[in-house]
Amino acid sequence: MNLKDMITEYPNFPKKGILFRDFSPILKDSSALSFIADEFEKHFHPKDVDVFAGIESRGFILACVLASRYNKGMIMIRKAGKLPGKTTKLSYTVEYGKDTIEIQKDIVKKEQKVLICDDLLATGGTAKASAKLIEKIGGKISGFAFIIELTELKGINEIKNYNCKSLVKY
Repeated sequence: MNLKDMITEYPNFPKKGILFRDFSPILKDSSALSFIADEFEKHFHPKDVDVFAGIESRGFILACVLASRYNKGMIMIRKAGKLPGKTTKLSYTVEYGKDTIEIQKDIVKKEQKVLICDDLLATGGTAKASAKLIEKIGGKISGFAFIIELTELKGINEIKNYNCKSLVKY
């Protein structure tokens, strides 16, 4: 299956000069979702993953698809102020300034193996911050699963010490 053919491109979205690659058409195709799960299952063995972490918000979708396939749970990494209870936050630099993400403090058990999921790897800032956040609360990173990777932005360099898999590369 060629996922690249299913991805829609939107020039100048969300702002001028950006080419937005949208994986939404993949979501309405059950065979494409099964294909995605199959491809990641070939790369990440179920014994190496205890829980899937989705990065807000489109990473939630991938994390849920994989959690269901692996018969595991899913946790959320969200923008600051979006999670109830005690949280741990981490601020990091992005191409346009600073951002902050958070996770619930007790959501990951010590040494629990976490596979981080997102729809897109661009500069790698959010992915790297997500790994640091999970490690800060005691989790162990199993790797990263991305549907799309924008190779020219070299985000993979930010997380090169982890096991990473991207299904479509531009």
